[in-house]
Amino acid sequence: MSPSTIQVTIDSRIATITLNRPEKRNAISNEMRTELIAALETVSRDRAIRAVVLTGNGKGFCAGGDVSGMAERMEAPAGEVAFNGWSRQQIVHHTVNLLYSMPKPTIAAVNGAAAGLGADMALSCDFIIASQEASFAWSYIKRGLIPDGGGMFFLPRRVGIARAKELVFSGRKVDANEALELGIADRLSDAGSLLGDAHAWATELSQGSSTALALGKSILNQSYELSAHQVFAQGSQAQAVCYTSREHRDSVHAFLNNTK
Repeated sequence: MSPSTIQVTIDSRIATITLNRPEKRNAISNEMRTELIAALETVSRDRAIRAVVLTGNGKGFCAGGDVSGMAERMEAPAGEVAFNGWSRQQIVHHTVNLLYSMPKPTIAAVNGAAAGLGADMALSCDFIIASQEASFAWSYIKRGLIPDGGGMFFLPRRVGIARAKELVFSGRKVDANEALELGIADRLSDAGSLLGDAHAWATELSQGSSTALALGKSILNQSYELSAHQVFAQGSQAQAVCYTSREHRDSVHAFLNNTK
């Protein structure tokens, strides 16, 4: 039986999801994508898990899509290539959206090269912490493709439209220090302490009300696309839910009891 391409460990209510095809620099195969979707759906539903760290096993974070799979897709009958591609894109977007809309903090702990879909998946997390060995490349152009894992949505929001165009048009590699300077990465870490630092950050981010965090994240994810009126309206609805939450009631009672 082949080893799982996705490993999930849980420690102190933090789930670490590890891409596990180190011999392929964690390039995403169909099997791996299926296992990743299952892991993300399980972690998303588990309310005991407070935050998620995504990382890669071995030297690379994720080399992107498996090129051998690309070759197989080109062998399909000409009349099926486009629809097969569209169908595959729905699965890719579902995977990325599970990360993006996860109702708890997500951190990409980028331990090595993140290229193509790998770079997009890192951006779909709330935060990126990168080791000094990390690099990022939106290298789709080198395969005659455009970023299809959310990069054209996420990257401009990180670095601005002009810089995003430069990175997508060139497909060039960005090292860890430049990634921090550009705002692609939020923090840097030494390779030996990367996962520990990511876990500590995830713990810090997930101490508050899980209800307020999930609702606040869902609104913040839309804030660039919505008007102020729409953000205020969604905020009012979310706050009404928060008023009824156990976390809000417990914290108010605890505050009042401590100040009397």
